[in-house]
Amino acid sequence: MTAAIPTRTAPTEPASPLARLSRLRRPRRPPHEDRDDRGGRGGRGGRGFRIAGADVSASISVFLIALPLSLGIALATGAPLQAGLVAAAVGGLVVGRLGGAPLQVSGPAAGLTVVTADLIQQFGWRVTCAITICAGFAQLGLAALRVARSALAVSPAIVHGMLAGIGVTIALAQLHIVLGGTPQSSAVDNVRGLPAQLANLHPGALSVSLLTIAVLLAWPRIPGRTGRIVRKIPGTLAAVAIATTLAALAGVSLERVDLPSWSSHALPALPEGPVLGLLAAVLTVTLVGSVESLLSAVAVDKLTAARKKPGVHIPRARLDRELAGQGAGNVVSGALGGLPITGVAVRSAANVASGAVSRNSTMLHGLWVAIAALLLVPVLDLIPLAALAALVMVVGVQMVNLVHLRSVQRNREMLVYVVTLAAVVFTGVLEGVVIGIAVAVAVALHRLTRTRITVEVQDGIHRVRARGQLTFLAVPRLSRVLHQVPWDSDCVVELDGSFMDHAAFEALHDWQMAHIAHGRVAEFTGRAGGRIAEPATESPTCCRPWTPWRNHRCGEHSPVQVNASQHGERTRVVPPADAPSAADPSGGKPSGGAPPAFASTTATPFTADRPANDPSTADASTTDQPASDPSAADLSGTAWPGAKKTAMCHTLSAGAARSPGVRQLASGISSFQRNTAPLVRGELARLAREGQRPSQLFLTCADSRLITSMITSSGPGDLFTVRNVGNLVPLPGADGADDSVAAAIEYAVDVLRVESITVCGHSGCGAMQALLNTPADADGDGPGVGTPLRRWLRHGLPSLERMRSGQHSWARISGRLPADAVEQLCLTNVVQQLEHLRAHESVARRLAEGTLELHGMYFHVGEAQAYLLADGVGARGDFSGEEVFDRVAPTTLEESRA
Repeated sequence: MTAAIPTRTAPTEPASPLARLSRLRRPRRPPHEDRDDRGGRGGRGGRGFRIAGADVSASISVFLIALPLSLGIALATGAPLQAGLVAAAVGGLVVGRLGGAPLQVSGPAAGLTVVTADLIQQFGWRVTCAITICAGFAQLGLAALRVARSALAVSPAIVHGMLAGIGVTIALAQLHIVLGGTPQSSAVDNVRGLPAQLANLHPGALSVSLLTIAVLLAWPRIPGRTGRIVRKIPGTLAAVAIATTLAALAGVSLERVDLPSWSSHALPALPEGPVLGLLAAVLTVTLVGSVESLLSAVAVDKLTAARKKPGVHIPRARLDRELAGQGAGNVVSGALGGLPITGVAVRSAANVASGAVSRNSTMLHGLWVAIAALLLVPVLDLIPLAALAALVMVVGVQMVNLVHLRSVQRNREMLVYVVTLAAVVFTGVLEGVVIGIAVAVAVALHRLTRTRITVEVQDGIHRVRARGQLTFLAVPRLSRVLHQVPWDSDCVVELDGSFMDHAAFEALHDWQMAHIAHGRVAEFTGRAGGRIAEPATESPTCCRPWTPWRNHRCGEHSPVQVNASQHGERTRVVPPADAPSAADPSGGKPSGGAPPAFASTTATPFTADRPANDPSTADASTTDQPASDPSAADLSGTAWPGAKKTAMCHTLSAGAARSPGVRQLASGISSFQRNTAPLVRGELARLAREGQRPSQLFLTCADSRLITSMITSSGPGDLFTVRNVGNLVPLPGADGADDSVAAAIEYAVDVLRVESITVCGHSGCGAMQALLNTPADADGDGPGVGTPLRRWLRHGLPSLERMRSGQHSWARISGRLPADAVEQLCLTNVVQQLEHLRAHESVARRLAEGTLELHGMYFHVGEAQAYLLADGVGARGDFSGEEVFDRVAPTTLEESRA
């Protein structure tokens, strides 16, 4: 009788696995997991339409930012000021409801300011509205073709250069209004007109503008408690409000906002003008608006994922739906006489930062803008145009983003960035983007074809260095240099590039085979010196370059063929999968009948394929199990024939034979000595002098798939690791208890004074499977009965009983049911072993003192995902809370350093 999946009441009769699974009651879900992305209750139980309080507060914050910016952008384009308010309201209500990015806020954006201004000057305002409608229909067509993700193929240098060029153009135009004048039609004319404008300043406009800029820049930097309070008001609103109030109190004579009656609002007219010009205008608005919206949607996804306390699951942006929503918004905005619409990064970031949890915040912001446009016209008419111009000028300057500039420079794309920026400023947005794409293609082709190949001799070894991409165009030069290497000398080829086509690979492979046939060594390395391959293999490399260990199943690894060289050394060549090895003439299968992939299995992941500069090459045994501590024995290694003879010299005579396991062990050790030992020798020497001072006792399973140093990003001296079958902690004084685990716990807690103990289980644990398959009558076996494995697994029976019992809440992973009974038992076992730890005297004493914490961890091997027992459960020895394992999310570099 096998163990059943846990239920609250014991079954009275046998049941099928499906029937037993149906009895597993669904764990309670947090309230926020029942909500859909519209903010209402989802599923069967959802009734009515509810708006979260977080959405209301976020919508107000975004509204306060959008109102002055919408007026300022309308002013910068030369459109009626109501057009900005119409676009903001439509962007919130229409795009917010139909778009695919729930938290993205759409409306009039600075990215389309230059384009719209050119269209108004060329075609007039009413025709520009018609162009906006046509651009909306074009976006709907592109969304129907599902090509939204194609926009992400544009080089970031082009996008950043386009936005920076638009920002420069906006800033130059608004500078004239700030100085009290009128902007010219182009950026070049604005630069030429600056001297005359500086000679004819308007003191009132200049003072209001400077005040607006000063408040806008100083507002986020107000220190202390006062700053935290006032920053609840957006800086844009504060700057415009303060400038407007002081200008009114001082009685300064300035041009102000003049919102005419809505009854005279201009609506679109039929397009008039050259057909090609109109088509180019529609194409420009479509491409610029679509790219900016989609990139903003991707950025909002990143901001949402990085939010510290998301409070609710926000679905990722559906880019095709977002593009369709933008198209629908542009159709409606153009029909109502509004500006073109696009996703706005500033407002979207404010929406996320304000804690919005659904698209309701975006829609409410549009509603507030519509209400303000209808009811607050007398208040809006008090705003000086100079204040709005100063606000838009600062936005334009900020579009030249220094972070983007550094990123472009780091990726060697500065030429593309500068050319795109200059082309947008001097020729226009569409022409500038086309020129930027042309330059980016030219740079890519230049890098693809530019390869530098050199050769030098060091200590009798010829070193060939290939810098750049290896394509068929570089094969003649590569072949000429390789054939200059004498046949009677060893050679190392260093490849420093990210691409190699088939022609270059064949040239290298053929030369290598010919060189090896003459009895010499030919190796390929990366820039850091780590070996890339042991000479060329035909086996698949789908999971390279990160996983060079032998026991991976990317492809069937055949045994290593040994060829004797003329100098008595051995050169290893991996033959095709169907070729028999020299050591195993049976065709690659061991005598036991195992398939070739398991003919030589070890638990060590460290081979010569790992680059020398990879910090993860640190030896796991050095990190986790100090040799001086017998309690830290690692049971995860697989025995191999002749393992005790590994101290022999790594070069063998041609007639000697080595088993595959010994060859792999020697290869891994040799790689460590060559690549890793020089990097860690100094640190290990310090640890040898000072002794070990680990901060944590890490108790986990002996399963060979668990590499503790890898999943915890730890190094030598960080973890004191105990590994055994099933990550079990025998109770003190239990029958057949293993003192080695208790000794390791006592040593870690009392001698090493670790600060925490972590028990780590994992998916697919063979020990837990064995427990589930243990016959019921096995419980009565005495301590000396059965195999050593069965006697050891008796320490896991309390976990099995806990799972079957109704006295404890079931351990589970947050948000889902256990996959099967094995996973349920693996999770339960972690919690049970934490309780066993409390029974140890040294642990109980440190817990009482408050100087020790206990943590539970579960690692899903197939997902490469770690889960931690929820905060507070078992940390100080209290297991009364719900036993939920929360997913560990990846953090940014800044968060990991914090």
